[in-house]
Amino acid sequence: MMDASKYRVGYFPVDKKYNKWVDKDHVEKAPVWCSVDMRDGNQSLIIPMSLEEKLEYYRVLLEVGFKEIEVGFPAASETEYEFLRTLIDNDMIPDDVTVQVLTQCREHIIRKTFEACKGAPSAIIHFYNSVSVAQREQVFKKSKEEIKQIAIDGAKLVKQLASEYEGNFRFEYSPESFTGTEPEYALEVCNAVLDVLEPNENNNVIINLPVTVEMSMPHVYASQVAYMSENLKYREFVTLSLHPHNDRGTGVADTELALLAGADRVEGTLFGNGERTGNVDIITLAMNMYSHGVDPKLDLSNMNYLVEKYERCTRMRVYDRAPYAGALVFAAFSGSHQDAIAKGMKYRQKKNLHQWTVPYIPIDPKDIGRTYDADVIRVNSQSGKGGIGYLLEQNFGYSLPPKMREHFSYLCKDISDREHKELKPDEVFEIFENNYLNIQQEIKVTEFDFMRENSVVKINITFMRDGEETEMEAEGNGSLNAVNNALKAYTNTDYVLQVFTQHSMQGQGSQSVAASYIGIEAEDGQMYWGAGTDTDVIKASTNALLSAFHNMMRKGN
Repeated sequence: MMDASKYRVGYFPVDKKYNKWVDKDHVEKAPVWCSVDMRDGNQSLIIPMSLEEKLEYYRVLLEVGFKEIEVGFPAASETEYEFLRTLIDNDMIPDDVTVQVLTQCREHIIRKTFEACKGAPSAIIHFYNSVSVAQREQVFKKSKEEIKQIAIDGAKLVKQLASEYEGNFRFEYSPESFTGTEPEYALEVCNAVLDVLEPNENNNVIINLPVTVEMSMPHVYASQVAYMSENLKYREFVTLSLHPHNDRGTGVADTELALLAGADRVEGTLFGNGERTGNVDIITLAMNMYSHGVDPKLDLSNMNYLVEKYERCTRMRVYDRAPYAGALVFAAFSGSHQDAIAKGMKYRQKKNLHQWTVPYIPIDPKDIGRTYDADVIRVNSQSGKGGIGYLLEQNFGYSLPPKMREHFSYLCKDISDREHKELKPDEVFEIFENNYLNIQQEIKVTEFDFMRENSVVKINITFMRDGEETEMEAEGNGSLNAVNNALKAYTNTDYVLQVFTQHSMQGQGSQSVAASYIGIEAEDGQMYWGAGTDTDVIKASTNALLSAFHNMMRKGN
């Protein structure tokens, strides 16, 4: 049985005067991004990445555009040590990229870390110790002063070793479990570390505020960040960094609000992979900025490629409904959604709009390498006429009249429902082709000839049924009307031609193909539909008429 009384508030709010950031409504520029896929992401895998997989994934991170990449905890793992040495010894760190390594504030670990980093063209030494109430009391059983001294001693040692080892080093300090720490104490520890490291214009230091475990609502963390930002020493020479986890499912919100509150940098993973519920998802953060017109400074234009690399190297999978990256995030199966999207797409095209305003889709799928046919309008038993019609038009060029589109949509939905599956675009076209297009199974027209006398069109036409040809004469107020009257006389059938539309399609080479659609109403009031194509517009409309007539006869039989 669940018992909420065992839980209490374990975080420490700050004064309301640190809530001024709430006046801002969006993040205005991209932060400094640091990927921790190779560390936090990798350590959470059931089977950690091999050296080859880490090298492959590292190359992907470079392609995306990360300028800071945490490559591991080299003192804790031989694979991570070897990986870092491989990057350095094989000159695989671009001039504009800095690798980052993690180390606890323990002397032998720090020393081994510098040994691993020897000769690095640019490296961030990220050292940390836990400062929270729970860790102080339960794990280390040390006082505030003793915990602070651990951080100070770590800072002194990294500063000393940086001067002794070959390489170009920067420093980052994290008060681990920041969210479970009294803000004034976290500030005291961070300022003590800064006093040792002495930030200046040539020595920028990173102070990282990790949401090691989410304990509060996002606005509380943001105000804690604002408190730190406004009270840190050497602030102009300090990069204030975030490292959120996702225990409460609000890692993205934590980060966005904390950026509004004054943070400069974000550590996270591409798809939110990390311990427990994961690190903050950089894909979602970056694309959220992009959807507000802010360049995230990361190249996410081939999302399918990133998903494929991630899933292969990590053996994890991206959830189908994960924001932006999931296979179904743009998919509309609902009829009303499809109709609105189709109309929005046509409106945008008609108005030649640059601004993206299409209903139900927050960004243009093409911006991240997705396509409208495969990713947006999807056909199943829930789909509607607007979406199915739009898919047929966009992929194959057929623009059905509204009532025919409705008839076709029910046909597709019935097949999807009966076979219990989604219909792919080629399957949708096959249904259209088999049920409407150029059907001349019972009756064919082998030839015709027209002659106009004033407002009357006369026709000589030859029909074929069961291999037997019959010549007919008829007249009408136009070519199609004359063919229609001839067909009625030949078959001794009564119906009313209710709908006729036609448009051109792009054919082979410079040839233009006409597409015609006809709806005829039988004596019982039922509508039957047909479509026809040909380079000759009269033949196209004749094919459509014969297709509709065939459907009427087939239903009657």
